[in-house]
Parts: sequence; C-alpha cells; structure tokens
Amino acid sequence: MVEGSMTQGAGQGPVVRTATLRDFRVPPYAQVPVQSGQPGQPGPSDPAPGGPSGHPGNAFPDDELPEGYTPTELDLPVISRGDTVQVQMADVETPDGLGPLYVVGDVHGYLDELHAALAEQGLIDAEGHWAAGNARLWFLGDFTDRGPDGIGVIDLVMGLSAEAAASGGYCKALMGNHELLLIGAKRFGDTPVNSGAGTATFQAAWLLNGGQRTDMERLQDVHLQWMSRLDAVVEQDGHLLMHSDTTAYLDYGSTIDDVNDTVHQILTRNDADECWDLFRKLTKRFAFRDEGGPQAVQELLSRYGGQRVVHGHSPIPYLLGEVGGEDGEDGEEDSGPVVEGPHVYADGLAIAMDGGVTMAGKLLVVQLPLAE
Repeated sequence: MVEGSMTQGAGQGPVVRTATLRDFRVPPYAQVPVQSGQPGQPGPSDPAPGGPSGHPGNAFPDDELPEGYTPTELDLPVISRGDTVQVQMADVETPDGLGPLYVVGDVHGYLDELHAALAEQGLIDAEGHWAAGNARLWFLGDFTDRGPDGIGVIDLVMGLSAEAAASGGYCKALMGNHELLLIGAKRFGDTPVNSGAGTATFQAAWLLNGGQRTDMERLQDVHLQWMSRLDAVVEQDGHLLMHSDTTAYLDYGSTIDDVNDTVHQILTRNDADECWDLFRKLTKRFAFRDEGGPQAVQELLSRYGGQRVVHGHSPIPYLLGEVGGEDGEDGEEDSGPVVEGPHVYADGLAIAMDGGVTMAGKLLVVQLPLAE
C-alpha cells in the first residue's frame, strides 16, 4: 500500500488518502451516447447515423459495458502528453476596479488542503478569512464526495463569497457533476430513474461515487439552495470556465446565459429523470484530448466566447498518462501521481485544473492567465 497524506474532517477520524486509483472510472450511465438539440433536430455534436458520438472525449468504449453505474469498474483511459506545456496567450486586460483572477480545481471535501492552497496564494489569512482585497476567485465545482468534509468546504466558499464582496472582490463557484449528484440524492433518494443503462437511483449513485454520510447528515436547506443556483459556464478575461471537459454544454443553449438558465430551470422543475440526464451528461469527460480535442474546444469557444477553456473534472494524472490503474506493470501499486500545476493541452486551447487531490495529488489554486 502506498502511503498518502492524512486529513481530519469535522467530527471524524483521520482519513488516509493513498495513490490507489479507484475513484475515477467511466460509469455506464456516462458512456451512453448523448443526443444533442431538440427531438428530431440534430445538435452540433450529434453523431452521424450509425457512427460514434461527436468527439473522442464523448465516445463510449466498443467493448461490453460494465454492469451497474459504479465508477470503480474500469480505469479511465489515459493518454501520454508529455510534460505540461505553456503556450503564448494574448495579454488580457483586467476589468476596471477588479483584481487578479484565480481559479480552483476540484476540492472533493478536502478542507484542510483547500485552506493550505488558498493561503499559499494569499487569498485567505491564517483564520480562513478573505485576505485578497479586490481579487476574483472562481471554484470550478465538485466540492463534496470522496473527501472528509464536503459541507465544511461549501461553508467556507459561502463565507468567502460574502467577505470578498465586502472587500471589493468576489468569490464565486460553478456547478459540478457532484453538486448535481448530492442534490439528487437529497431530493430523490431511492426514486428509480431511467439511466439509459438500466434502472438507477441518485442515492445509490451518490454512495458509489464517494458520497459521505456525514455530509448528508449536515446538509441543510441553505446548502441545497446555494448549490442549485450555481451557474454551469462563465467567461472571464478570455477564459471559458466550466467544470466538465465535455461538449455536452452545447445541448443546453446557444449562449452562456441560455445554458445557465436551462440548468437552473431543470433543477427548479424537480423532475428526477430530467435531473439525472443533466447529471449524466455533465459526468462525461475527455472531449478535449486526442485528435478531435482542439476541434471540440473550438466548438465551445465559437459558441460561448473566450480564447481558452479552463475545466476540472478529469484528473491531470490521467491526462498526462502518469497513472494507469491500481496496479503497476510489475504487480505493485503506482507510486502516486505527480502534479505540479495545471495541464495545458488541445493545442494550447484547454487548461485542466483537477490535480487529483483524492489520489494524493494536488489541490490547484492558480492565477490566470498562466505565467509563461
């Protein structure tokens, strides 16, 4: 067993994180091809009749799908990209009266690591209060599940939002697939939904995807309301920010406002099947890698604006090809992923921000644009 770091959650014993990779597998409900657009009207990423889905990252494997919808059945595919690269980007002007722009990758309940990463950038003080004046901070989603204190993470982000606004800056957050999963588990529980791969429930999917019962016990209406109002996409200083590396956002509107309004309407209607379909689509990943990656990114940028996509969701160690599974070629577990910073790929058009904190990686907090 590879030793990892330890962290302490509220009211819980120590949680040991190791480099054993069991958390990031593509579940069958995310592998079902997604149809874009309105019924009878092909969307921009629809597959040709009888062909694969629109982009490689949205494709599903040709071999037999695993049973159930647990993400622990198959390893995510990996691709060797070599070292993370930095490419030239045109100078971006900061809007008048606003400070530098920072983004945060997937947190997944690791509150202690989040405190440390924010403090390292000077965004919070030793007591966890906003210390960055008029700086702007965006979280890319996935605050809960797998780690020990998801509710503590949400409480911190909510508190920083108020403190940053009072200082002339802001702290905001985007909707991740795990926010949708937690909302669904609370609202719908064991209500069966049509998963496209058999009968499923939000409750079972949440547990299988690392749901923590202590988070559910501490979940309050204010947390649910806050998560339900999160936007899915935003453009900031030439960066198109979103949680998932998928083109599925194109299914929800022709503008950023349309996408966010549609997501909010789906959650307001409170229909289990409709919420499940949204969760399933935003669980897809890897649309920006391989040969079709740059084209997929360009499709999003041409629709919604920006010069680069910045996303979380898919751990950088997988995108870099640094890990392959639970066991190495010699039958021993991998020594653990090494992440020093964001991964720039897809011909420099995409920036991956999930450092793999749940697999003993790094919780990334980075200023944009990236330093050359």
